[in-house]
Amino acid sequence: MAQRNLVRVLEGETVFPPPVWLMRQAGRYLPEYRATRETAGGFLDLCYNPDFATEVTLQPIRRFGFDAAILFSDILVIPDALDRGLRFQQGEGPKLDPIRPDEIAGLDPGRAEAHLAPVIETVARLRAALPDETALIGFCGAPWTVATYMIAGHGTPDQAPARLFGYRHPEAMAALLALLAEMSADYLIRQLRAGADCVQIFDSWAGVLDEASFEAFVVGPTRRIVDRVRAAVPGARIIGFPKGANALLPRYRSATGVDAVGLDWAVPFELARDLQRQGAVQGNLDPLRLIAGGQALEEGVDRILEALGQGPLIFNLGHGITPDAPIAHVEALLARIRAAG
Repeated sequence: MAQRNLVRVLEGETVFPPPVWLMRQAGRYLPEYRATRETAGGFLDLCYNPDFATEVTLQPIRRFGFDAAILFSDILVIPDALDRGLRFQQGEGPKLDPIRPDEIAGLDPGRAEAHLAPVIETVARLRAALPDETALIGFCGAPWTVATYMIAGHGTPDQAPARLFGYRHPEAMAALLALLAEMSADYLIRQLRAGADCVQIFDSWAGVLDEASFEAFVVGPTRRIVDRVRAAVPGARIIGFPKGANALLPRYRSATGVDAVGLDWAVPFELARDLQRQGAVQGNLDPLRLIAGGQALEEGVDRILEALGQGPLIFNLGHGITPDAPIAHVEALLARIRAAG
């Protein structure tokens, strides 16, 4: 069997046209997803039911033929395994029971293996169901980003509650991040052993931190995950996506040891090319260009291919696809990339 193109890129090869997948490619912009979600009931019912989770992961592969499928789940399944009262409220996003510093020592990871077993079953089913040429991506939320939700109990614009928690309770924050890193690494190891070709660590809130906090809350825990995963699965391929890190991306790449760095749309091409000299990069089309379509979409695609197409590149958005993205524009995106070869 020929090696999957996305894996080749993660190993440092240049493949042109580059392999492409989109963050949140299984989601509300697809009518088949909305139908499955309605049948499943709640969002967590969708995540933890292998029948439903497998189906929605495969839907964009059937429709568009992306080069990779990403496991359908959520970054907050780890705090859910810690019994932090995770629930999803329509139109409001996730809610959790906010954690206090004195509660961290009492967190029990012992139920995580059984709690997350349905997700691992979904990974195994997906590898069996996907075309041979299609890579399968597993994932977790990065410790810092997961911690922000656990501390505030919900999403916030600038994650001030978690940042203040880190300043006021540094030992408690370090303990929480260490626990989340260990649990996340074990979770990724199980996904890789079940059939994932690679995994991605989503650090959606890396960009709100100062340099010292970035080092302590993002770089250190991510390195801990990478080391633990590679000790258990030698040669494991790992993508890191520290959204908003920008000038700190070179430090992130060198210090964490990830194989590829995900870039948001604000990363300048000069910086992206510097990062690409060290290995694969992934990104970084503005999701709003996908919504706009037409010239805005075409120019955005062409600039990325021109700037980064001569090195190891995985084409993606700079963040997740949004529910209002027209299906016709996704088709146009793929056609534009594939015609470039």
